[in-house]
Amino acid sequence: MEIVKQLSYIPLFEGLEQRHLEHLAAIVAKRKYRRGETIFSEGAEANGFYIITSGKVKIFKTAPDGKEQILHIFGMGEPFGEVPVFTGRSYPANAEALSDASTFFFPRNAFIGLIKQDPSLALNMLSVLSMRLKRFAALIEDLSLKEVPGRLAAYLLYLSQQNRNARDLTLDISKTQLAAILGTIPETLSRILSRMTYEGIIESDERHHIRIKDRKALELLADGNKIVR
Repeated sequence: MEIVKQLSYIPLFEGLEQRHLEHLAAIVAKRKYRRGETIFSEGAEANGFYIITSGKVKIFKTAPDGKEQILHIFGMGEPFGEVPVFTGRSYPANAEALSDASTFFFPRNAFIGLIKQDPSLALNMLSVLSMRLKRFAALIEDLSLKEVPGRLAAYLLYLSQQNRNARDLTLDISKTQLAAILGTIPETLSRILSRMTYEGIIESDERHHIRIKDRKALELLADGNKIVR
């Protein structure tokens, strides 16, 4: 019953009937990973998907020259590895525990079997996957069309929106990891943070705390405008 209760709090399964949660609880497996441990590798068979119950997981691709591009960092309650489970294809990227992490693992065959029995089980997942697709489309646009200051501004606004438009943010990843997400290097990221602080757009400190002081300027920067003061 404890697993059923935990599942009921996960956005992917929000609103499901008790019987659905009980069916899911019957097939789920708990898996734990140490920081830096590989969860799955790009090209591996997609034999199931995961939901994080504690810790953080990074999804990334590695270029032939060894350069790492972080696609996303997921935290508690978020699913990952779910798309190839439905398509029957291999995992399109790597997944690694960014910290000690615990997950629920849903085997592909068992999960597909539940959906065949009751298709309504998939409705919530479709909504979540649609939002995920929208976020990845925005990420691709940011990386391909915007300069690094615009990418950073868009990322900070995204974090703010995730926290009900909060002004005070805490980056729970390192500058190296954030730079990888934004497609730049830590030195460039530090210079841009310093410049945005100097211009009065944000306040930042070495403890990864950021305060948005001028949201309008941040929005203009995210849209590709240069701020002149």
